[in-house]
Amino acid sequence: MADTTDVWDQVEHKYADATGVKIHYAALGQGPLVVMIHGFPDFWYSWRKQMRALADNGYRAVAVDLRGYNLSDKPKGVENYAMPLLVGDIAAVVKAEQVERAVIVGHDWGGSVAWNVAMRKPDITRLLIICNLPHPAGIAREIATNPQQKKNSEYAFNFQKPEAHKAISLERLTQWVTDPAARERYLQAFQQSDVEAMLNYYKANYPKPDAPPPPANFTFPKVQVPVLMFHGLEDQALLPGALNGTWQWVEKDLTIMTVPGASHFVQQDAPELVSNTMVDWLSRRKQ
Repeated sequence: MADTTDVWDQVEHKYADATGVKIHYAALGQGPLVVMIHGFPDFWYSWRKQMRALADNGYRAVAVDLRGYNLSDKPKGVENYAMPLLVGDIAAVVKAEQVERAVIVGHDWGGSVAWNVAMRKPDITRLLIICNLPHPAGIAREIATNPQQKKNSEYAFNFQKPEAHKAISLERLTQWVTDPAARERYLQAFQQSDVEAMLNYYKANYPKPDAPPPPANFTFPKVQVPVLMFHGLEDQALLPGALNGTWQWVEKDLTIMTVPGASHFVQQDAPELVSNTMVDWLSRRKQ
């Protein structure tokens, strides 16, 4: 039977030091480390259902607040949100937990960070789990060559404009959260966040509207660990066509689970499916 108790009052709150930037994370359970990274607009609580499932099955589930969000530091300036720094934040959390490697899990921008951790820090990556964030090369290709994806990325191009944060309402940022009690917590978290910092992820890392497709000979470092991907097929921000060719960028087994009826926030739209599949997939790869 699913445990319905909320993790909110059960997690321990900890901080990692990423070269002077304080990164907050919530932790639950004991066992092999699983580091979970949220996206936009979100915070650590996005993973509440998965944290419970992982902790109940013998893992230590750690959910990060990305820099700029909730209880983590919010450095000013677009340059402070460049991908190598975001990767460093996750490495700092793994180090703070005093282990060498972790399962890295990410959704949306957290998925982008997770892909990059696996590519740039293979020594700390045990396994990789991604929710609704195709490989960055697939996204770049689709934005450049698929007119529908380019049209659906309009919001992200708008976020890249200099004063974009001024037009954003915190209440609107919580509209995707369906549970009223959770929505209150989201509003509180966003009030403690920096909206300009949230958009700096797009300014620093998202393809530009006129960017050409990646050249055929462009190579990413291949991900050297098994990968599990979930993709809610109702996602309008990131269309599933970007999943095509993912196998070119990974060296080990790749499992892609498409989820009809789920949208961009697949871990909240289909929490039991995501949690159960995650636990099962991990249990088959105990190392």
